[in-house]
Amino acid sequence: MDPSKPKPEKPVAPSEFELECFLPYRLSLLTNTVSQGIASSYRKQHDISVTEWRILAVLGRFPGLAAKEIANRTAMDKVAVSRAVKSLVEKKLLQRIIDPSDRRRQALHITPEKGWKLLQKVIPLAKNYEQQLLDALTAGEKAALFVALEKLQSKASNLKT
Repeated sequence: MDPSKPKPEKPVAPSEFELECFLPYRLSLLTNTVSQGIASSYRKQHDISVTEWRILAVLGRFPGLAAKEIANRTAMDKVAVSRAVKSLVEKKLLQRIIDPSDRRRQALHITPEKGWKLLQKVIPLAKNYEQQLLDALTAGEKAALFVALEKLQSKASNLKT
């Protein structure tokens, strides 16, 4: 038997599978709950979706990425990113600029007026929500959480199914 390959798991009856204790489910549930909670404020006030907000936030930090690069960086679905980019361009929050060295690549940039103004309004809302959420943890728990998240992200990126 090859020691590098995992041993086959013992079959588990679906009725015995405790979904509420399954880490991927718990992380997904938390992510969805947090995303919807934070999105409620900027969706109502600024008419942008979770995906649109994430794209703006990524481009605020890393201007000039292409849609494919945003999808890779954020682990969001390429089709969802493409739709959100189209919507952001229509709302005049983003602009596409053809890369002169590769005419097939379109670099995305937040528009100087409308896009940056919106981002400057939404970031404080996001930071405030984050602070309220993190208030549930002690300083030690916060540090441990970020270490654990880094380890889990690294392991998940390297796992092969």
